[in-house]
Amino acid sequence: MTGTYADLVRFFYDCEFIEDGQTIELVSIGMVDESGREFYAVSTEFDASRAGAWVRQHVLPQLPPPADPCWRSRARIREDLYEFMTSRGSNPELWAWYAAYDHVALAQLWGAMPMLPSRIPKFTRDLRQRWEDVGKPKLPAAPENAHDALADARHNLERWKVIEEVRKKRGFAI
Repeated sequence: MTGTYADLVRFFYDCEFIEDGQTIELVSIGMVDESGREFYAVSTEFDASRAGAWVRQHVLPQLPPPADPCWRSRARIREDLYEFMTSRGSNPELWAWYAAYDHVALAQLWGAMPMLPSRIPKFTRDLRQRWEDVGKPKLPAAPENAHDALADARHNLERWKVIEEVRKKRGFAI
């Protein structure tokens, strides 16, 4: 990864996806950076018939109508997301809540892990783990539209702000 800590930009994101224990199929991705810039996209390529009951109940009803411009091919999502993350010449740092599956869904936009562009981190830092590390401070309640990827990304930023404030007060290293 290029860049320095000085040009680091934190990106908070969430992916909604369909998974069956073998594959992770991206439904939508929401991402916000520390300055409040936002990115949201819904894949035109997921197969809703493969969605389990939980995704059908909590995720699919929140998606915008198919005519909405945020519906894009995976290739277009990949291009637009890369532009969003790198347009300011930043050194991206990724954060998500229970980050493992989100990172796989994100990384697979480029195919196998070796295909990730060098400017995209090969891992996502886990907010849930950081929250535990600083003593599990009280966090903002989940938004009413939880499981909308952009709403969850915004919520992740709000969580991070609380966690970071506690981390600084307690003098924990970054």
